[in-house]
Amino acid sequence: MEQSQLVNLVEQMTLEEKIGQLTQITGDFYSDKAEERTGPMSQLGLNDDQIMNVGTVLGVVGASECKRIQKNYMEHNRLHIPTLFMGDVIHGYETIFPIPLGLASSWDTEAFRRMAEVSAEEASVSGLSVVFSPMVDLVRDPRWGRVMESTGEDPYLNGRLASAMVKGYQGEPGDLSTQFNKVAACVKHFAAYGAATGGRDYNTVDMSEQRLRDVYLRGYEAAIEAGARLVMTSFNSIGGVPATGNLHLMQDILRSEFGFDGVLISDFGAVKELIAHGVAEDETQAADLSIHAGVDIEMMTLCYMHTLVGLISSGTVSESIVDESVLRILELKNELGLFEHPFRGADEDREKTVVFSAEHREIARRTAAESIVMLRNDDSLLPLDAERSIAVLGPGAQSPDVLGAWSWRGRTDAAVTLLQGLQELAADGEDEGRRPSVVTTQERCDYFVPTKSVVSESIELAKQSDVVVLALGELSTMSGEASSRSNIRLPKGQVELFEAIHEVNPHIVVVLFNGRPLDLHDIDGAEAILEAWYPGTEGGAAIADVLFGAVNPSAKITMSFPESVGQIPIYYDEDNTGRPYEVAPNEKYVSKYLDVSNYAAFPFGFGLSFSHFTYDSLVSSSNSFSATEPVTVSVNVTNDSNVDGTEIVQLYIRDLVGEVVRPVKQLKGFKRVALAAGESRRIEFSLTEEDVRYVHLDCTMRSDPGDFLVSVGGNSRDLLDPLHLHLD
Repeated sequence: MEQSQLVNLVEQMTLEEKIGQLTQITGDFYSDKAEERTGPMSQLGLNDDQIMNVGTVLGVVGASECKRIQKNYMEHNRLHIPTLFMGDVIHGYETIFPIPLGLASSWDTEAFRRMAEVSAEEASVSGLSVVFSPMVDLVRDPRWGRVMESTGEDPYLNGRLASAMVKGYQGEPGDLSTQFNKVAACVKHFAAYGAATGGRDYNTVDMSEQRLRDVYLRGYEAAIEAGARLVMTSFNSIGGVPATGNLHLMQDILRSEFGFDGVLISDFGAVKELIAHGVAEDETQAADLSIHAGVDIEMMTLCYMHTLVGLISSGTVSESIVDESVLRILELKNELGLFEHPFRGADEDREKTVVFSAEHREIARRTAAESIVMLRNDDSLLPLDAERSIAVLGPGAQSPDVLGAWSWRGRTDAAVTLLQGLQELAADGEDEGRRPSVVTTQERCDYFVPTKSVVSESIELAKQSDVVVLALGELSTMSGEASSRSNIRLPKGQVELFEAIHEVNPHIVVVLFNGRPLDLHDIDGAEAILEAWYPGTEGGAAIADVLFGAVNPSAKITMSFPESVGQIPIYYDEDNTGRPYEVAPNEKYVSKYLDVSNYAAFPFGFGLSFSHFTYDSLVSSSNSFSATEPVTVSVNVTNDSNVDGTEIVQLYIRDLVGEVVRPVKQLKGFKRVALAAGESRRIEFSLTEEDVRYVHLDCTMRSDPGDFLVSVGGNSRDLLDPLHLHLD
């Protein structure tokens, strides 16, 4: 449909029809069973005529149901405008990939793109046209439950991965109109939701605008530059104003500065929550604030529907503002091809072959293996010897709870558990004499209080086995939305089980299932630790691949693991202080704790491999660089082991003098490098003037001439002695 036709369509709409387009409700309002509709309709006070004007639908499942709703909707909509189906597809539709925090550990933009492509294909054939992903909220407090949806603590990496996800969902420009296996991406949550005070969900965010722009907004901007067609508002207030009614945030920054011309949607119930925040007296004022902030779609409350007619009649709101929002929504529907193809990609027959296909599960398995981080491997306990007897114990051993809290359509009944993965790999061994013996307890182990019989049997199996694979961590309900925790240690019952097993067999490989960095000091006695996160549908198989060496781990964490919860927030790129600890660590009057170190137990960028990599000969092509002349920084990386492996080579800088205090180090480049056993390779990075720009006090982005330290290494802690470079 041409733009002029869309404008003409807006002109034909009544005010009530326009407001309907600005409203989103859930799919149960469109149920073909009257008894299922009655409750929701009564609760929100909606009638059938209003429902057939509502512009978008949330959370409908399946091609057949989407097509049924769309057909009925268009028959009853006066102007035959199609509705639009959206859903929470975060890290997979039905084929579930590792949680984003786990997937980020791969540092692989292609893995993110592939995950998004598979998710888009499954979601679109099942009737969805918009997914609420990527979440690009930068996070530095692991107490916050939604860290599992994030990519970690670094702005640069966050932006790179956000861009890759958007491109995976949407494809190339123009693909949404013609390639119905693509979906529109909705970036969330704008803005700075991950900086909630105390790590408590929905809580206040309070920071300077300089820090907001320099650190927290970069991921959203990268996703918008990649072409994301929707943005979702965050629940939190920022600068004293809730995001959903924040004119400065949404109009000045998002629309004017970032140039976002797509659809802005509230989070679930966020418009009406302006009343609870205390910035709106009632629904009328909440609608007034939100529509002027530029919120196009109100999700699951009816402030717009209840009050916009009166606000326009009184002259408080201009109908032209509503027209602009309606036009943006119609433009999105048009870009998705819905006017010509209202069912779009929904196809019951293809749905049966595409969704949860063997091909998609294999991609998920490879991706999960690439996301597993080996945090410890004392005495080279891993990979496991095929001749060893193995006891697979702990609450995660037999649990199908490997998908994570945001796997809306994930099937736990079809997920591969750790035990299944180990048993299947053992059964597939070519030499029957070298197949490992894998045993476990008869009764599943509880995550909080293992029964005496489970503990007793676990101890006995540990005595009889060469190695114990002990699966610990969190239930998926312990992380995700509304799942903040003040104590991020392992539950007491798990620690006691670990200690009991350790007394009879010290050869323990701890496999962690969790949605956040944890305080792991209670299991310091473990010889090996694998951070598996919630690895997804094929998680157990992927873990088995790593445990037995079929896959050499290469992943590195993107969020620091604290020594103690008292260090939080802890992150690698902290600002320097006037009394830095490193200058005089034995002095009292420096910035430090008296009872714990300043440093993370496992720092950003850390992860081990079955290979061993060394770095040397860090050089630059010049001692200076400028806006027109970048500098090349190169380093020699050697795999000095007898095992082929992949290393994630990381480039860091430090701006020594700035108008605003600069971080002690900042990631500015990374490369995944596959090296054969014994191979050395020269790895090059180009450092440009744009790479060292930052947000100044006047909130403009620019660089300062001066001196920089530049270094390279395998993580943010273990770096070569830096080069001194000058920006002219």
